[in-house]
Amino acid sequence: MMVQTSKKNDWKRGPYSRCYWIGYVKGETQYALRRCPKCVELKLPREDAAFCSQDCFKASWSSHKSVHLKAKLSTVREGTLDRTTSAALNEGWLYCLKKGQARTSNLPHFDWTGKLRPYPISSRRSVPPEIEKPDWAIGAIPNIEINSDLQNKVEIKTPEQIERMRETCRIAREVLDAAARVIKPGVTTDFIDEVVHEATIAAGGYPSPLNYHFFPKSCCTSVNEVICHGIPDARRLEDGDIVNVDVTVCYKGVHGDLNETYFVGKVDEASQQLVKCTYECLEKAISIEVGEVINRHALMSGLSVVKSYCGHGIGELFHCAPNIPHYGRNKAVGMMKAGQTFTIEPMINTGVWHDRMWPDGWTAVTADGKHSAQFEHTLLVIFS
Repeated sequence: MMVQTSKKNDWKRGPYSRCYWIGYVKGETQYALRRCPKCVELKLPREDAAFCSQDCFKASWSSHKSVHLKAKLSTVREGTLDRTTSAALNEGWLYCLKKGQARTSNLPHFDWTGKLRPYPISSRRSVPPEIEKPDWAIGAIPNIEINSDLQNKVEIKTPEQIERMRETCRIAREVLDAAARVIKPGVTTDFIDEVVHEATIAAGGYPSPLNYHFFPKSCCTSVNEVICHGIPDARRLEDGDIVNVDVTVCYKGVHGDLNETYFVGKVDEASQQLVKCTYECLEKAISIEVGEVINRHALMSGLSVVKSYCGHGIGELFHCAPNIPHYGRNKAVGMMKAGQTFTIEPMINTGVWHDRMWPDGWTAVTADGKHSAQFEHTLLVIFS
């Protein structure tokens, strides 16, 4: 989940309006004086833009951002975009144009934080008709997820759901292992995506990231300074790179989500220590607690914990309650209960924790251009 803003002046004050997002905490309607700045910019209806607090806005962002996407898509349908420009772009670039972003065949003006740059993206890979698909496979917007009560409460899984999730997570593990076997200097991240896609289809699953809010690929590949949500493209991995591969599989109606960071060839000592510490953060969080133990271990190693993204509930929905922050002194206080399933996925940076978003609307990079690493597991609470 992305934290949209940290500046006080990013918040727009508006007339009284009911906040329909706060139910995730109190299960009741509250009044709100705050409005989402992007909604104000897009001139969206007041009822979609109203929030009662910044915490409410942060917790609801993963669902709320689809409101912006719908508005931008309607602009495309109404023909206000330059059709000549649209026709000049291949399918791989067009998804960003639909989102009103700036990733085109020519690099947009952007204050790049590191050495990495976006490369061309191949066309979206097809999925056989016999594969069971989530609703966003066609329409891009996960409406079932957005409108589910499980955005407001944490689900206790049934034994039958748990068994399906075990199967799905096992497949996801095998898919990630297949991707890991092809990682070496000279391989493109697009080829890694092809391996992930084909392995998922061969197992009878659907690659959950594909077309999720218009994401164009079947996995995320985050290289060097990319924190998360890197888009597989034509860039070849180089000796000394580190690359995170994030795989999610949808099978039998449930999702399994995991990722790991890998060395490409011979990696410098700083990157080795970063990846080692990040893995240790995940292991310690699983055995003790999530936020404070990750924060403490990273700081002791001279590293920082990304605060803009967090773990999430998972099951029949790709993303749902609860949100799982990885840093200390967070406001997500709660008790784990048997039958809950969620991800822990700490993102650890060599430098500062702050992030920047590339113009493609997905790729999150470190603000200082230094390396970032991540590890993720989907977890089941077996007793409480």
